[in-house]
Amino acid sequence: MTMKSVLERVLNHELLTREETKNILIGITRSEYPDEQITALLTGLQMRGITVDELLGFRDGILETGAPAILNSDRYIDVVGTGGDRKNTFNISTTSCFVIAGAGYRVAKHGNFAATSVSGASNVIAEHGVKFTSDIDKLNRSMEECGIVYLHAQLFATAMKFVGGIRKALQFPTVFNLLGPIINPSRPKAQLLGVANLDQMRLYNEVYRKLGVDYGIVNSIDGYDEISLTSDFKVSTNDYERIFSPSDLGFEKAKPEELVAGATEEEAAKIFDAVLENRSLSAQKNIVLANAGFGIQVMENGQKDIQECIAIARESLESGKALATFKKFVELNS
Repeated sequence: MTMKSVLERVLNHELLTREETKNILIGITRSEYPDEQITALLTGLQMRGITVDELLGFRDGILETGAPAILNSDRYIDVVGTGGDRKNTFNISTTSCFVIAGAGYRVAKHGNFAATSVSGASNVIAEHGVKFTSDIDKLNRSMEECGIVYLHAQLFATAMKFVGGIRKALQFPTVFNLLGPIINPSRPKAQLLGVANLDQMRLYNEVYRKLGVDYGIVNSIDGYDEISLTSDFKVSTNDYERIFSPSDLGFEKAKPEELVAGATEEEAAKIFDAVLENRSLSAQKNIVLANAGFGIQVMENGQKDIQECIAIARESLESGKALATFKKFVELNS
């Protein structure tokens, strides 16, 4: 399959199969195509719109050419956002992961450095002295002893380095911006995903159904790629689709300025610490409890109502279990 024939099909608005986009990705990692052709492909797909099978094919190629993370655990969750909402929020997903782990659920958090905000998951983890690793024995020890591992994306998705320069030069989102949430190298069977708009929610709904995982997808109606409590928000899972208001969960409405990470990585890390130490703004705490609660509901296969799941998250945080989990995680991974 030549790139010329692929480009002709994309320009004619024809669809590619999952196997074809997987092979294209593998070809990119083998340097089979010049940058100009890859640029044309990414631009054409962005203008035409990506399909579920095309997205899954790129995912398959990234996982096949990357380093796997084989964990000795049958069931664990990843909590992640698509990013790109340009809201510069504090590390809500990452903090939620430690609350979930503190509650006794297993977590394999996949993340990277920030692209459009002050602090991404890798920034706040590294700020605490954690050393990223792809050593499977070390990862499994972390999972066994504190219930959570951190998978720094750059150590696993080696295919991304082949398109890094092109993506930077294009300066608009491409299919690769959609791949981050679904290329966790440990292939979790449960995931809570925050998306920035309802079009993305529909896309990932189909993606997760095809992958056969337990999932929750959340979007705040005012454009946050997580449950921000600044407005009503929509949740879509294997079992239901519903719009919630903050009051439905017993929470006050949050103000946008209460979610901001600050101007530096150090400021973002201080908010992260304050939440886990149960001394943050009530809005910051509530936002983490809401996101962690829906993550716990996914892990419970929807068998517990959301109020019960938030209560589990609250006990993890207020009892100090979440903080103890984080301290153990830092100890094991520094």
